[in-house]
Amino acid sequence: MASSSSVASTRFAAEGVLSARAARGGAEPARGLRLTPVRGRRRGIRCCAVGNPGAGGGVGGAGGGAAAREEFVGFFREAWPYIRGHRGSTFVVVISSEVVSGPHFDGILQDISLLHGLGIQFVLVPGTHVQIDKLLSERGQCKPSLTGRMPRYVGQYRVTDSDSLEAAMEAAGRIRLTIEAKLSPGPPMLNLRRHGVIGRWHGLVDNVASGNFLGAKRRGVVSGIDYGFTGEVKKIDVSRIKERLDSDSIVVVSNMGYSSSGEVLNCNTYEVATACALAIEADKLICIVDGQIFDEHGRVIHFMSLEEADMLIRKRAKQSDIAANYVKVVDEEGISHLHEDDKPSLNGSSPLGAFAASFHNGLGFNNGNGIYSGEQGFAIGGEERLSRSNDYLSELAAAAFVCHGGVQRVHIIDGTVDGSLLLELFTRDGTGTMIARDVYEGTRIAREEDLLGIRKILRPLEESGVLVKRTDKELLEALEAFYVVERDGSIIACAALFPFPEDKSGEVAAIAVSEECRGRGQGDKLLDYIEKAAMSLGLEKLFLLTTRTADWFVRRGFSECSIESIPEQRRKHINLSRGSKYYIKQLQPKHASVTPNNIIAR
Repeated sequence: MASSSSVASTRFAAEGVLSARAARGGAEPARGLRLTPVRGRRRGIRCCAVGNPGAGGGVGGAGGGAAAREEFVGFFREAWPYIRGHRGSTFVVVISSEVVSGPHFDGILQDISLLHGLGIQFVLVPGTHVQIDKLLSERGQCKPSLTGRMPRYVGQYRVTDSDSLEAAMEAAGRIRLTIEAKLSPGPPMLNLRRHGVIGRWHGLVDNVASGNFLGAKRRGVVSGIDYGFTGEVKKIDVSRIKERLDSDSIVVVSNMGYSSSGEVLNCNTYEVATACALAIEADKLICIVDGQIFDEHGRVIHFMSLEEADMLIRKRAKQSDIAANYVKVVDEEGISHLHEDDKPSLNGSSPLGAFAASFHNGLGFNNGNGIYSGEQGFAIGGEERLSRSNDYLSELAAAAFVCHGGVQRVHIIDGTVDGSLLLELFTRDGTGTMIARDVYEGTRIAREEDLLGIRKILRPLEESGVLVKRTDKELLEALEAFYVVERDGSIIACAALFPFPEDKSGEVAAIAVSEECRGRGQGDKLLDYIEKAAMSLGLEKLFLLTTRTADWFVRRGFSECSIESIPEQRRKHINLSRGSKYYIKQLQPKHASVTPNNIIAR
């Protein structure tokens, strides 16, 4: 059962910025985005849960039992490639203080316990500011700030006096104990009894490890402001964290850091999470917040490339101190004019790749030019974050920053939606927003200078009869339909999309990967890119003709069809002597079927 809330959620409206391809009747899947807050009701999402078998609504119930069984089985079949793919991965999960203090926290911990049982390693970084402010308010210890607001923040940081430090330590301790308590019970014994003697199941509890994993130093006096006991992240004890992860423990890293002089310091939660993700080289950073990111049509934006996220943040830099700080850090590496024309390029040689945030234990964050400073670690907080005046832009900026540092994927998900963590990880499109730096890296529309590289890849397949032979003139005439993957100045993969708008369909053709790059997923990435390009053109299905590669396409969701399923305009030009087989795939089906080879790794 999914929960729902009448609390208005802030939406990000995204405005597409079309590339030059739009002038040729097409559009790139990568778009620039513009934030516009839109108010609407937050809706719960029903997860594929199964009720009590004896209650009539579950798998074995009389009412709708067959449908429930089908849904249950379908969910597991959809999820299994993700279950296998995520096993052994390490995720850093930062849980916003709003979610920690809300009614959905227990469910999130239950889902984390489930995922841990499936072989995923977790480092949890819970937020504390709501609890700190509540304790200060209850004690009457909120003191006026320079702006007249209480408690006192300057920029992204809290000014931590002795009263705030006491409240911070108490809040962190309470949250840690709550996490340990909620993860201790293990799975319900009642559900396990039918599977045999339950004695061996008693050990199925989650071990939770916490400790002084976080080294910090005082932020000190910045621009005349004494931040008191506010700390900056200096060191993450990577070896001890990994030791506990390897011993099958869930690690909890508090935002309370410890200085070399024996002080306890109050650090920024997102700065801690960022440091952890970079220091332990996590596979993912997951930000669990209390809302979602939507496009201009009210649909959740499920994917952004690093360039798209970067563009979106830049558009709001004048209205957001957090966005401006992000731009300042990135632009110090000389990419301030990357988006002058608002046309993102997915070319892997983009200067966007020049900046790399990094965390060095014992020193702190390096902004890329050898200068170590706590301010270059990405902190989220202060009045801008608390008021949500810029919606979830702060989390998006942190996500982009971490992607720059080497974490391949960051997910921003709505913790108020029941099961959102499971749906995000175990379904193709998820429920939240994924920011990724590697999914389409180097993929772009073909240019005339790519002709020789495309010809080099296609020639062996044409000579073996796998692909139809094209003359140079024919290839040049069809070039605007081609997409390529470029790496280090060489074309390593190509494919073509020929739209038939009147039939709302498109033909996939000439998909090929250079011999030295085969078996590395380049074909899958390119096919997925083409599917997104087709959907951006309003196409509803893709078809193809093949003689020797049918198995590859079947595993990626295509099914055999008759020649009558091919648009009439295309049928007129089919060379029947080749004996090609015809395959078709519906885009965005109502119930997507996921196989190991047609998923985007989430």
